[in-house]
Amino acid sequence: MEFNSLAFLSPLLFCIALIFLYVAHRSINKQKRLPPGPKGLPFIGNLLTIGDRPHESLTKLAKIYGPLMTVKLGCVTTVVASSTEMAREILQKNDHAFLGRTIPDAVTAETDYEHSMAWLSGGPQWRKLRKLCNSQVFTTQRLDALRGLRHQMMENMVKRVSDAREAEEAIYIGRLVFGTTLNLLSNMMFSIDMLDPDSEEVKELKELIWRIMELCGKPNLADFFPILKPLDPQGIKRDIKRSYDLLHALIENAIDRRTKRRASRSERSGDFLDALLDHSEEHGPDELDRRDVRLLLMDLFIGGTDTTSATMEWAMAELLHNPDKMAKAKQELNQKIGSGSSVKEQDILQLPYLDAVIKETMRLHPTAPLLLPHRAETDVELCGYIIPKHAQVFVNTWSITRDTAYWKEPTIFRPERFLNSDIDFRGRDLSFIPFGAGRRICPGVSLGVRMVNLLLATLIHNFDWKLPSGMETKDMDMKDKFGITLQKAEPLAAIPARVAASYKSFL
Repeated sequence: MEFNSLAFLSPLLFCIALIFLYVAHRSINKQKRLPPGPKGLPFIGNLLTIGDRPHESLTKLAKIYGPLMTVKLGCVTTVVASSTEMAREILQKNDHAFLGRTIPDAVTAETDYEHSMAWLSGGPQWRKLRKLCNSQVFTTQRLDALRGLRHQMMENMVKRVSDAREAEEAIYIGRLVFGTTLNLLSNMMFSIDMLDPDSEEVKELKELIWRIMELCGKPNLADFFPILKPLDPQGIKRDIKRSYDLLHALIENAIDRRTKRRASRSERSGDFLDALLDHSEEHGPDELDRRDVRLLLMDLFIGGTDTTSATMEWAMAELLHNPDKMAKAKQELNQKIGSGSSVKEQDILQLPYLDAVIKETMRLHPTAPLLLPHRAETDVELCGYIIPKHAQVFVNTWSITRDTAYWKEPTIFRPERFLNSDIDFRGRDLSFIPFGAGRRICPGVSLGVRMVNLLLATLIHNFDWKLPSGMETKDMDMKDKFGITLQKAEPLAAIPARVAASYKSFL
């Protein structure tokens, strides 16, 4: 009888315990003085309010609750900064306290993800890898030495576009640039003799990275309700693991081939892989082992392809949508480069309007509208509030770059706003941080800027472009869709045409 009574009371006791924990949790949060925010529903928090366009919905909420606010994404406490002042507090003044990363559950399917520079939460290993990137991989000398490879990739891209022009076929700009960028990165990492741009290995590499980006950008219940992580309810972790493992195998094979080649004393390539292996041999595996080399190359591949192709697609879309801006960019190229010459990387400094087009594109369409989530490593006092340890922290760059407090007519594409301006990509001006700012600023800024400028200059200097099927600029769909990067909702297709002048060096 007593057992039956206890069995009957157990669900009630369980519910009472849950209510007690909920009230205690609310009390603790209140005591910690979290920033204000909208009230959420039980269990799901503010997920329905945020929806599938979080960069926009969080911007609207910030106008109500302020530039530093708290939202609940399921069970995850999330603090959102939506002004330059709050971004400065998080990314510069208190950057050490916010060095941590909130790691999406999909990423944990990658072998050794916890040792990846992208996901390490500060510490000696993270500092070592960052220093290595700055001193060995992304140095001006090394990037200049690999300039010829980038020019060769531009010639290959122009040939592909020329073939489409002769066939009067439309080209999907995002796909074209993604493939070119992947070929370019693979050559800079492994050299052209290691990965033929048209080989089956490179085609497989493209498919794997596309799949990883797609799955990482997919909303995952396990990220909002950590208790579900062991269940992998949507199968995302299971699906992405196969792609991670295959990509690991491709990179491991490239490392094996290079190691054997170095052992035979063959001619050195001087690419990123050689630089990393040189450092490992000089300082020993305790300083940089094979796992570190593989993960660094993985980070570069995944981090450099999708962001570059998204930025280029938006840049071309805006130029086609604003023919007067396209005409200015083409006129500058003709005047500074000449109608019969190919664009070289060293010419980019002579093209301030092109540079302004790229900056305005990154302002209006930031590839990471919510910078990769930071995580508080300890309780942090911020503007009278307490950000609790392990809270997820977003900086809403989309909100900042459309704020009239910093930008005049922010929704209008106007490259001229960057002419005669000292605003750059280095994260010093917190109203424009396409690559982030502070200690966790993207280590590949220099390479990324070189690539995007050269890609855009090459496409608009060598071809005229028109919209397919008689479409007019006013008919273009300029909406975006939120994912791991901010993609154009309707992929941009454009038809290349022969320009009036002859481009003998490429064509």
